[in-house]
Amino acid sequence: MSKLRLYSRLIRLLAVIALGTLLAALLVPMERLSHRELMGVRQRMTRWFMARLSNALPFRVSVHGQVPHKPMLWLSNHISWTDIPLIGRLAPLSFLSKAEVRTWPVAGWLAHKAGTLFIRRGAGDGGLLNQQVGRHLNSGRHLLIFPEGTTCDGTALRTFHGRLLSSAIESGIDLQPVAIRYLRDGKVCTVAPFIGDDDMLSHLLRLMNSEVAEVEIQLLEPIDSQSGNRNELARRAHAAVNAALYGPADSPEVTAQAA
Repeated sequence: MSKLRLYSRLIRLLAVIALGTLLAALLVPMERLSHRELMGVRQRMTRWFMARLSNALPFRVSVHGQVPHKPMLWLSNHISWTDIPLIGRLAPLSFLSKAEVRTWPVAGWLAHKAGTLFIRRGAGDGGLLNQQVGRHLNSGRHLLIFPEGTTCDGTALRTFHGRLLSSAIESGIDLQPVAIRYLRDGKVCTVAPFIGDDDMLSHLLRLMNSEVAEVEIQLLEPIDSQSGNRNELARRAHAAVNAALYGPADSPEVTAQAA
């Protein structure tokens, strides 16, 4: 790829991020003047921003399935930071993310302003986090979580942890399984995954310097949150996503772990 094409992509991406930063900054005085948190406005602005950010990335995206009209807890496999804008463009969503993201320059601040709930690994605050998730769902808002707890390279699905599904059960909010995959020439893309010791800048440059990849997003059949306990629901969601990505015949044994 020519340097001119790379620079053009980066300039477009930076322009989108600058616009998102401006919109997020405008939320601060708006919320102060209204004396309340404008989560609905945050989610709508975030969706608009995610669509522009997705368009600035080197992907061709196809979506299969129906976007749910009622609030749900979305459960997706996790491959890269790009999962967030690609799925976030589909509906007014908030996200659950690892606490480290909050410290990322610009991106962490934007995530915070978008209404992201942050979780610190091993902090022992599962009860408090479930309460936060429950309040969010009960307010009539979609929430997306990555139940694997980390990213993977797209060749296999990790265990779905069920501990955060208690809030959906208690709130009577159904689950929306989501399967996302990145392909190049019909094979698993090796550029998109953000894994291991990757840092944001080097991954971004590698991604923006690559050829356009195909992204498939599948919105699978919703799961009734009252149809089982949290581990049973996690197993069912895992099985659905695994079958969508790799086919039921080749699916490994499905397990769910309560943390």
